Amino acid sequence: MTILIRNLGEMHSTIDAILSNYEGDGPIRVIWPRRIKKNAQHFQRLFSGNVVYAVKCNPDPTILEALKQGGINNFDVASIGEIEFIKTWNQDSTLYFQHPVKSRSAINLAYQKHGVRHFSIDHRDELNKIFEELPTNPEIVVYVRLATPELGAKEDLSNKFGANAEEASKLLKCIYGGGLSPALSFHVGSQCYRPEAYRVALALVKEVLNISAIPIRCLNLGGGFPVTYAGDLVAPLEVFMKEIDAGLNSLSLDQDVELFCEPGRSLVAEGMSVVARVCLRKKNKLYINDGIFGHFLETYLHGFQPPNRAIRPGSGFSQNIKSFEVFGATCDGNDVLPGKLELPNDIREGDWIEFGNMGAYSLALSSGFNGFGVEAVVSLC
Repeated sequence: MTILIRNLGEMHSTIDAILSNYEGDGPIRVIWPRRIKKNAQHFQRLFSGNVVYAVKCNPDPTILEALKQGGINNFDVASIGEIEFIKTWNQDSTLYFQHPVKSRSAINLAYQKHGVRHFSIDHRDELNKIFEELPTNPEIVVYVRLATPELGAKEDLSNKFGANAEEASKLLKCIYGGGLSPALSFHVGSQCYRPEAYRVALALVKEVLNISAIPIRCLNLGGGFPVTYAGDLVAPLEVFMKEIDAGLNSLSLDQDVELFCEPGRSLVAEGMSVVARVCLRKKNKLYINDGIFGHFLETYLHGFQPPNRAIRPGSGFSQNIKSFEVFGATCDGNDVLPGKLELPNDIREGDWIEFGNMGAYSLALSSGFNGFGVEAVVSLC
């Protein structure tokens, strides 16, 4: 929720201007809707199919509205909770239930109450749930999720989900024979650094189509498109799209096959910063009022280092830089940010640190452990 920061007195367009009038302690979640809208439009210009936003990445309504303004009104959802949340926010959105494991009640409720017609599976028993819970209706599209080789992803998802080529071929035949519309999907893994991973996955799609000889209605290329964190070398989105186009050209799909992908991080990461305050300095150790139980769990899990800068409203810092270990707000000994931050050597209690590229898997993973949480949320131009 976007709330008014108290005692600002006027509108501001920069974080520094906000902090110059801010009487609280933070942390502050800062959202740039225009950046998100721009990213959405850019992605859609490059991708030849439909773009479906992965709600799990960041469900903040301000972010969702920016995506909508950017032309995205299709959403990848993983639970009834996400389905109800999106339908309450925007009744006209189209939802894709792409979690391969669902309860029977979730399948039934998604279809009967919320009009969901797109479902994902990777096992025959999951397909049986759909056959038993839903009517025989060709409007129901069932995606067989393929397991893909691990190629440069920070988080491999195929160790948990996905069928091999032979299994997927059998499932496509069952879907087709059962009167539902067959489809295929894959996910190369989160924060995938190697563009060729998509072409390799599409070669697997071709193999499955050749084995099964079943026409598909839809093809979902998943997400995984990366953004830049400290120390990363990330290819431009255009390079990823070039690999995708090459893979698609080898498939010779029918023109009526619906093509889409489900990015999250690449759309919203750059659209949010977290501004935390230094509560204490002990020599080369800093203690801030956010941490891995707040916005920084994914940085802890994957070793990401968001771009950062120190802020001291009304004055500057020394030009000398020092390495600091940064600890989070809670009492847990594991609450420490990965690596070390290079910050001004005179940073002290009361100063602020802005962490950029925090729009992905930050808010969505925050827990409020120990009673700590965000103090204010603001949208900037």
